Amino acid sequence: MAAPPLHDLACVVHLHSTHSDGTGTVAEIAAAAQANRIDVVLLTDHDTLAARDAGEERRYGDVLVVVGEEVSPVGENHFLAFGLDEPIDHEGLDAAGILAAVERAGGFGFAAHPFSKGSERFTKYGDGMPWRAIDSEGLAGLEVWSFLTDSFERVGSVREGIGFVARPARMLDAPPARNLAEWDRLCATRRVVGIGGLDAHQVGRRIAGRVPLRLMSYERSFRYLRTHVLVETPPSGDAEADRRQVLYALREGRCYLAVDHLAPTRGFSVWAESRGATLPMGAEESGGAWTVRARVPRPAELRLLRDGAEVASARGLSLEHRAERPGAYRVEARLRGRIWALSNPVYLRA
Repeated sequence: MAAPPLHDLACVVHLHSTHSDGTGTVAEIAAAAQANRIDVVLLTDHDTLAARDAGEERRYGDVLVVVGEEVSPVGENHFLAFGLDEPIDHEGLDAAGILAAVERAGGFGFAAHPFSKGSERFTKYGDGMPWRAIDSEGLAGLEVWSFLTDSFERVGSVREGIGFVARPARMLDAPPARNLAEWDRLCATRRVVGIGGLDAHQVGRRIAGRVPLRLMSYERSFRYLRTHVLVETPPSGDAEADRRQVLYALREGRCYLAVDHLAPTRGFSVWAESRGATLPMGAEESGGAWTVRARVPRPAELRLLRDGAEVASARGLSLEHRAERPGAYRVEARLRGRIWALSNPVYLRA
């Protein structure tokens, strides 16, 4: 049986513009996305929806810009919120309070860099910005892989830091093991959507409408970690309709993390099937005899994990496994020993 007929959109998530502490305008960010063949930019400026207020949540050529907010208390409990009409006032709120406020506002989202612990080498930059309520029932999603935070916290010397800036791909081999272990633990009992976030700012100084000296430009960042969203219909050109279906697919977990600089991942798919029924990534079902399948657009090393433990593997274009036990089944695809694509689970419950 074929995978569910869904349309694959390459997205970049968690980035900042001149509306907060980024150095690029929304139009410049959209142009950087266009240069990288990105379909959707999910903008998350700190504590503001100013880009929407300015009429910048729209299409820029082939690129759709969707405006969210990074709810940003000082030091911890940052949250990437979407589907809001007004910014969240987080003053005095702990992690659970932020989740409740976003839910009351009709939004949803993802804990940003939730496992951050700070740099062991560069301690002056603080103790990290973790999410303090990882077991909260209200937490529906999290950044399993944070390009900036996870990479920076691995840097053990100035030389390694320079090496990261010069060649970021050297450190982009896999999410930290602790991130995956915690995500698997959570998914064993409930659905928790995983995404990959950039936390892109294009560090530099804007002078007379330009950024002459910058570290990790948006265009460069967009080559690396992406979140691909699987939607039911191709983009219509109607920005609001396209925005709704992108956010719906994200909320449902119909998405996967991708390192497209290794090779294009479009076409990667994971699903379960039983007696003519199919379940896409993020779907949850109980009972029945299910077969979990994966497909990749080029030969790769494939691993199927149930609640974090490997239950099947294959080399090639596909993998299939009859699921004998309930659990959260996700797939890792590797090229040259590096994570290339990482699926959200299909949840088969007792």
